[in-house]
Amino acid sequence: MGPARHLRGLTALLISAALLLSAAIPAARGQEETEDEEEFNYIPGDANGPENWGSIKPEWANCSAGRMQSPIDLARERVSLVPALGFLNHSYRPAQASIVNRGHDIMVRFNGDAGSLVINGTAYDLRQMHWHSPSEHTVDGRRYAMELHMVHESAAGKAAVIGILYEIGLVPDPFLLRLEPFIRRIADRKDREEPIGVVDPRLARGTASAYYRYMGSLTTPPCSEGVVWTIIKKVRSVSKRQLELLREAVHDGNENNARPVQDLNDRDISLFRPKLHKQELLSFKDKLVGA
Repeated sequence: MGPARHLRGLTALLISAALLLSAAIPAARGQEETEDEEEFNYIPGDANGPENWGSIKPEWANCSAGRMQSPIDLARERVSLVPALGFLNHSYRPAQASIVNRGHDIMVRFNGDAGSLVINGTAYDLRQMHWHSPSEHTVDGRRYAMELHMVHESAAGKAAVIGILYEIGLVPDPFLLRLEPFIRRIADRKDREEPIGVVDPRLARGTASAYYRYMGSLTTPPCSEGVVWTIIKKVRSVSKRQLELLREAVHDGNENNARPVQDLNDRDISLFRPKLHKQELLSFKDKLVGA
């Protein structure tokens, strides 16, 4: 092969390589954009907002098509008093944990045995806790400032969640008070995880006895159903500063990370309360008479 032919062949080879490289760059960028687009957010009307979660991925279809979705409104006229539910049967204990900025929320992940919740003979181990602001569940249409979810999992992979509602008050939440330095460390650092030592979930749970119970779903994609929900009736206090700390720590667009209320679709909502006030008892009696 002569020098001219060799040069022409080398030039053609370089051009072909350049064309392949230029084609690969948009493909890689497109893949990155697709991955970003698959993330969900809480911005109403956005392509990745709550009303569109079900169409982002096939495995998230429940978010749109499910008939037992959460959260819901705990409307008084739909609630039935069920004393047979009994007191919550849980045995929590201090355990090693870490705090994680998941972008859409702040989560405490238990790395040790933090105890369990027993419902109808099934044990659900406490796995993690995270916060939503404002609250996801509403009571008679009222949305509270914040909601804590204590997420449990059974040996069969089924979920049970305890939800605790908060309103802004002068008294800070003691559980969050202990976590504040760690929340600051991971603020605005998506996927950042920090060890926080031993955490006592009993401080988060509190001692209130009355609760609502219904069957629902996870409130984030994939919105899996069959979740046993327990919403503590007593509303707790969180300071405005603590609430702002949680909101500022998450990724932009998730400061308000509450999914809209979903249709009840004729599901039962039960209430356990050890002692009813006279007025509440009369209210339930009136509802039964009018039924």
